[in-house]
Amino acid sequence: MYTKREEKELYDLSKSLLAGKDKRAPKEVAADLRRVITYHEWKYYVQNDPVISDYEYDLLFKQLQELEAEHPKLKTADSPTQRVSSDLSPEFETVRHKVPMLSLDNSYNANDLYKFDEQVRKLTGEKHIIYSVEPKLDGGSIALLYEDDVLVRAATRGNGREGEEMTPNARAMRSIPLRVAFTDKGIQQAEVRGEAVIRKDVFHKLNKQRQEEGLILLANARNSATGGLRTKDPSETAERGIEAYMYQLAFARDKYGKDAIPIFRSHHESMDLIADLGFRIVTKGRKLCKDIEAVIAFCETCEQERDDFPYEIDGMVVKVDSFALQEKCGSTSHHPRWAVAYKFKARQATSKLLNVEYQIGKTGTITPVAKLTPVALAGVTVSSVSLHNEDFITGKDLRIGDQVLVERAGDVIPYIVKSLADLRDGSETPIKFPKKCPSCGTKLIRAEDEAAWRCPNASCEAQVLQRMIFHVSKDAMDIDGFGHKQIIRFYELGWLHSIADIYNLDYDAIAELEGLGEKSAHKLRTSIEKAKQNPISRLLHSLSIHHLGKRASSLIAARVKHVLELKDWTMENLTDIPDIGPVVAKNVLEFFSEPKNIRILERMEGLGVNMHQTKDDKPPQIKHGGPLDGKTILFTGTLSQMTREEAEALAANAGAKNISAVSGNLNILVVGEKAGSKLKKAQGLGTVEILSEEEFLKKVKT
Repeated sequence: MYTKREEKELYDLSKSLLAGKDKRAPKEVAADLRRVITYHEWKYYVQNDPVISDYEYDLLFKQLQELEAEHPKLKTADSPTQRVSSDLSPEFETVRHKVPMLSLDNSYNANDLYKFDEQVRKLTGEKHIIYSVEPKLDGGSIALLYEDDVLVRAATRGNGREGEEMTPNARAMRSIPLRVAFTDKGIQQAEVRGEAVIRKDVFHKLNKQRQEEGLILLANARNSATGGLRTKDPSETAERGIEAYMYQLAFARDKYGKDAIPIFRSHHESMDLIADLGFRIVTKGRKLCKDIEAVIAFCETCEQERDDFPYEIDGMVVKVDSFALQEKCGSTSHHPRWAVAYKFKARQATSKLLNVEYQIGKTGTITPVAKLTPVALAGVTVSSVSLHNEDFITGKDLRIGDQVLVERAGDVIPYIVKSLADLRDGSETPIKFPKKCPSCGTKLIRAEDEAAWRCPNASCEAQVLQRMIFHVSKDAMDIDGFGHKQIIRFYELGWLHSIADIYNLDYDAIAELEGLGEKSAHKLRTSIEKAKQNPISRLLHSLSIHHLGKRASSLIAARVKHVLELKDWTMENLTDIPDIGPVVAKNVLEFFSEPKNIRILERMEGLGVNMHQTKDDKPPQIKHGGPLDGKTILFTGTLSQMTREEAEALAANAGAKNISAVSGNLNILVVGEKAGSKLKKAQGLGTVEILSEEEFLKKVKT
């Protein structure tokens, strides 16, 4: 439909229009907006390969709406504002929906919702409106038609009036009932609408499997779901784990052909019926709100908690709950006046990949970092994004000069979804991963079982600096007030050469430094003296031994009376410890066989750093006969009422055995805030009892 040159021109024009400040005649701007919006609809709905974010598309659409409202003569019959966006493809048979599937108007903040409420009250003549609010799932819309209780047809949304039939694919989705007892409710024919999505955990599992099979990774769950709806092979729909959540009873007729929807008073009531009949509906994030203030508060709460939803959501849908009031509001040709989508802050945007820099970590790992044209994303400005490793770069075919789609998923971490290869003009250059360390020039190495390239020179200046920064961090020795900026400053002054020097600082000299003074020097001295008494589990973790994390450090600390005993240990000594594997054991042995490392530790001990096992290093003793007797337990996420060590001690006191990983042997997983992959894995097993911190405390106190 478009040549590569045309696509590049339309993309550049889109960016220009998004930038604003267009002083051309409104007629010219409107014509260009129609062109680019039509192009982006084709990329999004037909090709399943968008080149701008949803938010950027919405801004373009809103520009055109406002321009046409200000200059009505500019409105044309073929304007995107005069029809619902289309995902029709000539490859599929089209069918007509019983009633049009309209788009939703969008809102982005509280003011927009207040305006929506004001319009609804004006249209209905009511002073107070009850609203039904539910998550806006980010997937593919579907319409299911039932006659005499049997599913007879399923279709995509299409252009709103006609959609693509995908009945065999719908039958392959286990969340869609093939027979529903509508006739028990006096309904002979019904059309139920919903969203087809792939749960986050299923999507990650799907991509992991594709990676193992050497297949191209799927860009995101939305595209994967919509692509699965339109595949020619229903078995592929089933393999993708697509699930359907219904959000509307759009059409209902009784056996006499009369409208049966009036038997329900409200949207909320009709959704309860749908759930009772066996359809899956959204429960988390669904709420009746007494007024618009309650709607705004609930939408803002859900935005903060969007990562806790099992599926991707990009906003909330606000609907007038009463069917009678919906009827009074009516609809435009584009959207119902009784509903609006509250869109969350954009998590995707497009930017340009300007350059790649290479960071050296504390164990020599080389991490490529993309430098981008700064772009606003979910409330922050993003200009740097980790590219993880060489395989990530080659797998996504990233090049210097590429336009890229950037996403800020989870809490804060930005991520490059893909390059927009269709927009290349030939000036882009391949990214060449270095063969030598950017800091010391040593030839890089890559282990067979690892994706990362590493600098093997432990004396590499960049590594030494990163090891010192990590050593004082909260996760390691936890030296309060000693941040990375101070480490870098003291290193540049020649005061620090190894982690041992941290314990031999000249505090009088520190007090003389600009921006510090006697008070800061005293505080730092107090923090360092306190850190000297840390348990040896913290010390072991602070040494930056490759793959030696907190848990493994604690397991080893529980077996040694003095840290330097490890220089005489063997592979068997280490691997005899449950959960210590050969890789960690090998790295520990290599560290303690290096004379330079031993000299540093001996110097640290001479400066007062504890090397002896403390009571905190000893494993909690399991007491039999408690409420968790014989159970295995694992903690994940951030606990708010106790430390991880305190929690493990409570568990042991209740008779449970603390283990370090999710497996078939795990009985209980206690979940704190921001729980990650361990929670998803445990949910996937289906045999693990998952408890909140409060539920765990209740159990151990019984």
